[in-house]
Amino acid sequence: MWYVSTRGIAPRVNFEGALFSGYAPDGGLFMPEELPQLDRETLCQWSTLSYPGLVKELCALFIGSELIPKDDLNDLIDRAFSRFRHREVVHLSRLRNGLNVLELWHGVTYAFKDLSLSCTTQFLQYFLEKREKHVTVVVGTSGDTGSAAIESVQGAKNVDIIVLLPKGHCTKIQELQMTTVLKENVHVFGVEGNSDELDEPIKTVFADVAFVKKHNLMSLNSINWSRVLVQMAHHFFAYFQCTPSLDTHPLPLVEVVVPTGAAGNFAAGYIAQKIGLPIRLVVAVNRNDIIHRTVQQGDFSLSEAVKSTLASAMDIQVPYNMERVFWLLSGCDSQVTRALMEQFERTQSVNLPKELHSKLSEVVTSESVSDEAITQTMGRCWDENQYLLCPHSAVAVNYHYQQMDRQEPSTPRCCLAPASAAKFPEAVLAAGLTPETPAEIVALEHKETRCTPMRRGDNWTLMLQDTIEDLSRRWRGHALNASQ
Repeated sequence: MWYVSTRGIAPRVNFEGALFSGYAPDGGLFMPEELPQLDRETLCQWSTLSYPGLVKELCALFIGSELIPKDDLNDLIDRAFSRFRHREVVHLSRLRNGLNVLELWHGVTYAFKDLSLSCTTQFLQYFLEKREKHVTVVVGTSGDTGSAAIESVQGAKNVDIIVLLPKGHCTKIQELQMTTVLKENVHVFGVEGNSDELDEPIKTVFADVAFVKKHNLMSLNSINWSRVLVQMAHHFFAYFQCTPSLDTHPLPLVEVVVPTGAAGNFAAGYIAQKIGLPIRLVVAVNRNDIIHRTVQQGDFSLSEAVKSTLASAMDIQVPYNMERVFWLLSGCDSQVTRALMEQFERTQSVNLPKELHSKLSEVVTSESVSDEAITQTMGRCWDENQYLLCPHSAVAVNYHYQQMDRQEPSTPRCCLAPASAAKFPEAVLAAGLTPETPAEIVALEHKETRCTPMRRGDNWTLMLQDTIEDLSRRWRGHALNASQ
């Protein structure tokens, strides 16, 4: 299985190359050169699999046994999910009035990112041990990615991780989940800026190809192909849990409602659809509505500023993974994709070509949800089910309630729930409800923290480069001692 860049200039790579690269050298994102097609028989066989079983099948399909033999792959995935609190790893809650909520948050940090990052870092360590190499992972986070990435690599001997978090822009719990991990290989910076601003120094560092190569740098943000790959399993599991039967011709449709910021779960769902899963996609966003405007009007342009909302992990201006969707919609035309994305990078505004826009609106519906609608949805779900939604999950469930209230006959529907309400007590209170906080989250309050400030007026890029150089020196010292 080979991977090519959506912009068509970078040479193709195998899964290992895509895993370690993040962005392709030409600025594009890696995608499979050819998508396999799943027939009805395969779907029926997969329908009885557990969530980890689906991840194993999808990864085997897209990684290749010459890189990771099947037995090794299965062991890595079992290890990745060993710390999840729910025996099914991912659980479907069937609630009143046809509301299906797929809980993707039973990992260590109570968010869906634990699923893809725990697998991704197992793959990383597998290759690093084989090649006796070290990497420094650099992550910018709006809240959940940082803590999930830290948890998945903390204590690993050949990985250092640097996380930039937006001070005051994520919840207290999200921040503590990052700053209380005191392992030697974890380095957290608190940036006086929002998540788009802290991406700038990271982008600058990664643009220096020689520096990246010299220090073995990589990113684990949602652009990493490995994360999108694992996220495809959410859609398969949702489908098999919610489909009324697999006996009809053609197979019945299931609608999957995806709350999203950077569009990783949307890209994963669209690829799942392209390889044969009969789902209809709905993307649900908060007031940061670039994806909604793109779907509705073909208007792929930045607003003036990021708006702070209750669904803070989706307070994102630039949905990086839309590039993968545009590439697939254009028939894998890298020239079209490159021209589109380069114009967007130059002017921060693109009107999609008519044909591309009409294709996009055929494959996905969208909605944008206000804070008021989020708290109303959280309240209604509690009243009807005694079930607490996190604000991001409420963005998806809001769509379900709208459809229900119109009393339109509907296909079965599954709403993805990316995080536990336990992480967002502020939003739960805003909805007039009582937070339920698990003991391990309460305990964070009393732990020692470690976080280096990046203040306005500091040279953030230089601080990042200095930290990376220091870690490289340290690793070389360790390696030297070990060989003597």
